[in-house]
Amino acid sequence: MAATPAATRPAFPETFGHPRPLWMLFMSEFWERFAFYGMRWALALYIVDQFFSGDPSGQGYASRTYGAYLALVYATSIGGGFVADRLLGYQRSILLGAVIMGLGLFTITVPNQQVFIFGLALVITGNGLFKPNISSMVGQLYAEGDPRRDRGFTIFYMGINLGGFVAPIVTGWLASVITNTPQQQNYRVVFVATGIGMALSYLWFYFGRRQLGAIGRPPPGREGPKTMLAVIVGCALVAPIVYLLISQVGAYWLAWLLGALFVVVAIALVTEGLREGSIKRDRVIAMLVMFAFNVLFWMFFEQAGSSFNFLAENIVDRNLGGWEFPTGWFQSVNPLAIVLIAPLVALCWGWMSKRNIEPSIPRKFGLGLIGNALAFLVLMYALTNLVGPDNHIPFWPLVACYVLQTLGELCLSPIGLSMVTKLAPLRVVGLSMGGWFLSQAIGNNMSGLLAGSISGETGMTVASALGGFTFSFYLLGGAGVVLFVIAPLINRLMHGIK
Repeated sequence: MAATPAATRPAFPETFGHPRPLWMLFMSEFWERFAFYGMRWALALYIVDQFFSGDPSGQGYASRTYGAYLALVYATSIGGGFVADRLLGYQRSILLGAVIMGLGLFTITVPNQQVFIFGLALVITGNGLFKPNISSMVGQLYAEGDPRRDRGFTIFYMGINLGGFVAPIVTGWLASVITNTPQQQNYRVVFVATGIGMALSYLWFYFGRRQLGAIGRPPPGREGPKTMLAVIVGCALVAPIVYLLISQVGAYWLAWLLGALFVVVAIALVTEGLREGSIKRDRVIAMLVMFAFNVLFWMFFEQAGSSFNFLAENIVDRNLGGWEFPTGWFQSVNPLAIVLIAPLVALCWGWMSKRNIEPSIPRKFGLGLIGNALAFLVLMYALTNLVGPDNHIPFWPLVACYVLQTLGELCLSPIGLSMVTKLAPLRVVGLSMGGWFLSQAIGNNMSGLLAGSISGETGMTVASALGGFTFSFYLLGGAGVVLFVIAPLINRLMHGIK
């Protein structure tokens, strides 16, 4: 087992009240997120500019490709979790994943559509090894029942979003200061910058992993180079399959494939829960129910990289006193809000916990869904009442939308990561974390389908945006209310886990 039992975990030195390795993982994730978010904002815009010569008719294809890319980024976490649990251990999985991601980020700079998609396939394959396993190690720094675990995940989540804040600012600036070149060439410079960020993530973790001690080391009997070679060969086979899923299968059929994969993972987790007894079985069921609501959250949250980008580019008035606010900088609003608000949320949960009034995990999820719904309500208001003669809405509604989504995200995402480490059977923590990211993958793929339908065949309009965002508000708000109603039942299935 790659997971280290609580009884044998070393007593880590502490920094600011948390195990010192948490801060090393924080910075490793910072640079990986710099790479991920630095190219994320430009991806759909680049596809339209490079492969459709800027024609709005390419928005639908770009949105579906973006959704499929994000979906597979998280779906491959299933394989990455399994590889870490049974073969490489968490540490070597992260290092290999960083190398493959870096190669992919440099590959997508080639201005050929098929090479571009293969570069995305490499990024996806590497991220599957990196993303679930660094999150799993955060949970293993704390003993079972340690009340600091939720706050530790919130701090770690700040690292994710600090990288997400800096990346669009830096790469958006790069895209704007390189002049006298077509915009698609500027986007390729953005991709190079993110490749450098991935290299920094690799180096930070490589030199800092000694702090982790036995946590994340290979399972017994898997320490040798043969296992690493076998996994590298496996990745070389996976990348072409991912390429075919994006280029040939497409977002519609991918939705069915991901749904079938989720059923397989759910059966595996329930089987492991049954093996360990009725309490573990019930906890696995509760976890799977929360995964279903997670799908809905990310289906609408991830409009940020597709429909919200096209909204910002074509319908939002970005002129601020004669200076045009870069489209990519909107992507920094969410992570900046998280960096500013996350400490307050962590303090709030701690304050409420001491007084035994902290909301349960299901009710925190419900708050997350409702916060996301309110973000779309703001856009509904703007598209109904604030559209000017030039068919543009003011700058502030989109900013307010991102802030409200952030409040919802802080009630759901870091809590979900922590929930998995609490509810999952110990033997399959990595697989369970992969299941969490698979539910996010399904939501991301659906987000691309939704964004594609909003843009349609001719590109986004005020009317199509209003229709799509109205649907989003009502579905999210309704799901949040339902989750509040059934929260007591889910809490019973958790058997005392808070």
